[in-house]
Amino acid sequence: MVSIVLASHGSFAEGIKMSGQMIFGPQENVAAVTLTPDMGPDDLRAKILEAVSGFDDQEQVLFLVDLQGGTPWNQVSLLLEEHPTWVAVGGMNLPMLISAYGERMGSDSAADVAKAIYPEAKAGVCIKPEELAPAEAAPVAAAPAAAPAGAIPEGTVLGDGHIKFVMCRVDTRLLHGQVATTWTKQTNPDRIIVVSDGVAHDELRKTMIQQAAPPGVKAHVIPIKKMIEVSKDPRFGATKAMLLFETPQDLLACVEGGVDIKEVNLGSMAHSVGKVVVTQAIAMDQDDYDTIEKLAAKGIKFDVRKVPADSPENFDSMMKKAKSELAAQA
Repeated sequence: MVSIVLASHGSFAEGIKMSGQMIFGPQENVAAVTLTPDMGPDDLRAKILEAVSGFDDQEQVLFLVDLQGGTPWNQVSLLLEEHPTWVAVGGMNLPMLISAYGERMGSDSAADVAKAIYPEAKAGVCIKPEELAPAEAAPVAAAPAAAPAGAIPEGTVLGDGHIKFVMCRVDTRLLHGQVATTWTKQTNPDRIIVVSDGVAHDELRKTMIQQAAPPGVKAHVIPIKKMIEVSKDPRFGATKAMLLFETPQDLLACVEGGVDIKEVNLGSMAHSVGKVVVTQAIAMDQDDYDTIEKLAAKGIKFDVRKVPADSPENFDSMMKKAKSELAAQA
């Protein structure tokens, strides 16, 4: 796996490293190197080399640096002349870092990771209201989603006529940073579909979810009945969809309506009055427990984790703990 050094003036590198961890989870072989007022260029160079010496892979190193032309950038540039496999990208921002974490999961080349993250880092710069953006910097429109049903006659069969579910996730927060970056990078959908009767009729939440979609991926918010219809519509046969559910109850309603879901990622079920905490991210009440049991009885497999980098929780142990704590609470 490609190693990463975050280099900056002051504590920026340390802060963005912490922010990246909140979204993507803890990361190995990542170091933050900061230039403080009492340091000279040689001191910073020594800190960079010390950071690299602690990596498992010291050949494929990617440097994300705050400011082109500054001391961190200049010192990294000098080191790159001595190490041809090291690569640097300037203008460090959070979209750049999150993209780098995702890309390095499937690449052993610092150069390949750098090339892949560059467009996403630029796309992460935006302005609201949009009309304030100069014409040459206006956001690039998202690629059209596959198989727009409204433009294709009924009865048309695309692909094999069956929508592909690249991921199905239960998450109280629905579409947020961890989903929009880590899981979309991992699963590569062309649509994100939030399935919720409540959210579908809440224009504010609906708009916020649509705006949270990552570049190139269209986000939709639809009621359960519509999702059941879509799953049976052959016009969506060329679509790769990520499904997001706010509750396991909504998920069960879709499954009972005929939506062919075989595996579910339990990402987050928020705690509230009457619920027991069974993992760091999952809380259940009796109805949640019964619903998940029904889903499991239908042969659905569960992957319990927040982000791809997490180790999955043991599903059976989690359910056993939930059953015990709910019984004690009753």
